[in-house]
Amino acid sequence: MKLSSATGFALITGLVLSACQATTASSAPPAAASGAPVAANGAPAADEKSKGDPLATSELQEHHRHHHLGGVTQFIAMSLDTLGEDDAKHAQIEKIQNSLYACMAPSGEVQSKVLLTLADGVAAGAVDKSKVDATIAQLDTASSVHQCSIDALNQLHALLSPAERTALVDKVNAHSEVWHHANHDIEANSKELQAQVAELTHELSLAPDQVEKISTALRTALAGLASKFDPKKAEAHRQAFAQAFVGATFDAKSITPVGPTHLSSHGTARMALFYETLAPLLTPTQRTTLAEHLREHASHQPTAISTK
Repeated sequence: MKLSSATGFALITGLVLSACQATTASSAPPAAASGAPVAANGAPAADEKSKGDPLATSELQEHHRHHHLGGVTQFIAMSLDTLGEDDAKHAQIEKIQNSLYACMAPSGEVQSKVLLTLADGVAAGAVDKSKVDATIAQLDTASSVHQCSIDALNQLHALLSPAERTALVDKVNAHSEVWHHANHDIEANSKELQAQVAELTHELSLAPDQVEKISTALRTALAGLASKFDPKKAEAHRQAFAQAFVGATFDAKSITPVGPTHLSSHGTARMALFYETLAPLLTPTQRTTLAEHLREHASHQPTAISTK
């Protein structure tokens, strides 16, 4: 739960690129200047080198808690930032990446509406749940990401070498792992939930009694939501993509997504429930700070980066 601006990432992007091998920038903390691996557009990279870096992992989880644009397609687009492909392919990959983000744009608009509604509710001390739920329901009609991205994914497969395809799949798998920790790991003693509360405590100066109330309330609320989420169903599309994409031949049309909006809708619903539960337990000053954080996320529009 990082509540400061993206300035830190902007200052170090050029420096950390040389260290990243492998998506998109949201609100990032000044602590990023410590050198956590990030992708070309500012968000932490999901790769083997960053797995052991707590700061990089925390920042990537922060991103995946707030931006749910297109499941596996989003993981693919984010992974392209740090693929490390041959320079001669850069322009073509950038074009493909932009096509993928264009496919996710309708979902991005819905996500922004959800975040702004949450921000207004947090600022007021009570989120309008019916309004938030109605907006989240729009993800089912806004998201035709898989069908839209078929041509771009086929072009990407044809463009990449076998080693590059394998590297991309590894990055997609890493993003998926982080996403699941950030959006599903909510058992009573979940380290991820404890970490979120600890970050809130630091950034919002929570009092000890608030920490106890918030921890209890979140465990109860999120456990109920988790019972409605089938991780095996959500993983089916990623596994199908991973197995097919590393092969010599590939046709994205043959990979039928199981519940194409399952990841997006669950992640967005979890995020909304988190803030709905949190809002009435904060002081006015804390609510103002948190609402600004949500508005920063709402203003973010992912795009491919012209230089890597």
